[in-house]
Amino acid sequence: MTAALHGSRRVAIAGIALSDCGRVDEATHPQALGSARAGETPFTLHAQAARRAVADAGLTPDVIDGFASAGLGILAPVEVAEYLGLKPRWVDSTSVGGSTWEVMAAHAADSIAQGHARAVLLVYGSTARADIKAGRRTSNLSFGARGPLQFEVPYGHSLIAKYAMAARRHMHEYGTTLEQLAEVAVQARANAALNPEAMFRDPVTVDDVLDGPMIADPFTKLHCCIRSDGGAAVLLVAEDLLPDCAKSPVWVLGSGEYVSHTTMSEWDDFTVSPAAVSGKLAFERAGVTPDEIDLAEIYDAFTYMTLVTLEDLGFCAKGEGGPFVEKGRLLRDGGLPTNTDGGGLSAQHPGMRGLFLLVEAVRQLRGEAGERQVRRAGDRLPRLAVASGTGGWFCSSGTVVLGTS
Repeated sequence: MTAALHGSRRVAIAGIALSDCGRVDEATHPQALGSARAGETPFTLHAQAARRAVADAGLTPDVIDGFASAGLGILAPVEVAEYLGLKPRWVDSTSVGGSTWEVMAAHAADSIAQGHARAVLLVYGSTARADIKAGRRTSNLSFGARGPLQFEVPYGHSLIAKYAMAARRHMHEYGTTLEQLAEVAVQARANAALNPEAMFRDPVTVDDVLDGPMIADPFTKLHCCIRSDGGAAVLLVAEDLLPDCAKSPVWVLGSGEYVSHTTMSEWDDFTVSPAAVSGKLAFERAGVTPDEIDLAEIYDAFTYMTLVTLEDLGFCAKGEGGPFVEKGRLLRDGGLPTNTDGGGLSAQHPGMRGLFLLVEAVRQLRGEAGERQVRRAGDRLPRLAVASGTGGWFCSSGTVVLGTS
């Protein structure tokens, strides 16, 4: 099994880290604004995650010649690079929502393979929850009202309403039930119970999900991701840097990306996500099949996202996602451990969560996941993982296949 990249060098993830996550406005951060209880800022979360990822790799910042970030600053990622003291010769600011980080990882891996960079740092940080709590920002109904979106915004479709409509269509077409969708949330919470970094760890039942307050039919509160603060960082390196690294490599074996639509009227089929294209490309380029994958980290702003992405990645046939997620299949010790940290439904979701998927996949492949560590047949560590991010309202997808050999 080798990395199916266009260049001559193999590419690995050498360093990963999370910043402080959850409720960072309650954290002690002596350097922020000169106060002992000033809380964190998005920039300090970027810096915290970046420092930890570089240290995790056993490298120093001077090796970083590539940088990718999105979501912060007028000149992202220039402002963040300056804050971190970096002057990269390769840069990426691709912003396609939650799939941003898988797409950026693909771009970084291709660039390193071609010799345009040697070590690329991906970093993200957000205080979305703290900002709302402090009144520094408010929730928004729409991402914008210009361009194609101007034809939908007057009708009041919020982001969650668009996902809810798609879920209802899947229920109509294939008989998917509310109980099956609820199983996704229940199993995510069970995985989060084993994760000390998860924001919510108390168990929930299918009835708890079904009986919660309605947000957008058919989604009750527990069908929806939590709102948290937090950041993450991933350092990708060329294979010639690995002798200097502290840990065994996790290889980038293949990737794919795809953009589907922005207006709902241009979405051909509400029951098919863009992962149907990005996933197929990633598996083909990695030279593996879904049957060989040991665990999946999937963007889960809503329960339906997990279910339909599992279908579109090929883990089950179209329309069979409902039965597939039943009977504990997504649990750490289930048939396909999925969102093993608890996902955006229970662990953390500070906005564009795609980078967290890569961090958790690498932790699992390294055997560093502690109590939630996945073990496969014969008590072996997982060897192959897939991380698939979704952006907008199924507007974009990035999928990355990772492996230890």
